[in-house]
Amino acid sequence: MKIRKAVIPAAGLGTRFLPVTKVQPKEMLPIIDVPTIQHVVEEVVEAGIKEILIITGRGKQAIEDHFDKNPELEDLLKQKGKTAELNEVCRINDLADIFYVRQKEPLGLGHAVLCAKNFIGQEPFAVLLGDDLVYSEVPVIGQLIRVYEEKKGTVLGCQRVGIENIQKYGAVEADDYSGKVVRVRSLVEKPEPAKAKSDLAVLGRYVIEPDIFKILEETPPGAGAEIQLTDALNTLAARQPVWAYEFAGRRYDVGDRLGFLEATIDYSLRRADLAPGLTAYLKTLDI
Repeated sequence: MKIRKAVIPAAGLGTRFLPVTKVQPKEMLPIIDVPTIQHVVEEVVEAGIKEILIITGRGKQAIEDHFDKNPELEDLLKQKGKTAELNEVCRINDLADIFYVRQKEPLGLGHAVLCAKNFIGQEPFAVLLGDDLVYSEVPVIGQLIRVYEEKKGTVLGCQRVGIENIQKYGAVEADDYSGKVVRVRSLVEKPEPAKAKSDLAVLGRYVIEPDIFKILEETPPGAGAEIQLTDALNTLAARQPVWAYEFAGRRYDVGDRLGFLEATIDYSLRRADLAPGLTAYLKTLDI
C-alpha cells in the first residue's frame, strides 16, 4: 500500500533549550531563517506525501500560524514590491495539507503517535521526529518508503553512531548486521556501551504498519512513566518482520545545543548567499 500520510510529533516541551523554549516552540527555532519543522515538512513533501498530521501541545500555536496564510503580511510585501519574500511566504502556505491534533498530556512519544490513530486509519504511515534533521540528496523518509515497498513491513531509519554514543539512543539488536537492511530482533533503549550488541541506532524516521495502534493502546507506561514507542515496536517485531535501514545523509540532533549549532553552520556553508562571508569569518578565528 502506498504511503500517503505522515505524522510529525511536536508536542515536546523542549527542556534542553530552556529558557528560549519557555514560550517559543522548539520546532520553530530557525536553522538560519527556516524553522526546523519546515525542514521536516519539506522532507515529507519531497518524498511525495501531501497529508501531514502535526501532534502539538500547549503553547504551540506558532507552528500552525507558520503554515497558515497571513493576509496582512502578504499585502504588505506586495505593496513594497518584495516579490521574492512574498513568493516564499505563499509557497510555505501551500506546501501540503497539514492537520493538527493536540496531545493534552506529555505522556511520551508512543502516546503522541497514538493520537494519530483516527487520522491514519488502517494505512501504513511515516513518522518523522522534529529533533532529527537530515541533509541528504534523497529525502530520508523517501529512502525508508522504498525499503517498505520492497520488504512490505515496518522500517526504522538508523545510522551507526559509535558504541561510545549508543547510550543516547535506541539500539537495534539483530542476528545479522552485514547489510544496509537488517531484520530487527529487538530494540534496547539507551543501553550501556559495554552491554550494547551494536552501535546501530534508531534516529527519528519510521514507516510503520497500522498494527502499532492496537499495540500502543495495550502498552503500559515504561521509562519516565511514559508510553514508549520503542516498547510498542518491540512487541510489533515479535509478531511480524520489522526492518532497520541504515539511511544515507548527514543527521543533526537539533534538539541538542551543539547539534543545533552544527546544523546552523553546515546549512549556512551550503548557501551561496552566506557561504563566502561565513567562510571568510571562520578563517579569522584562532581555533
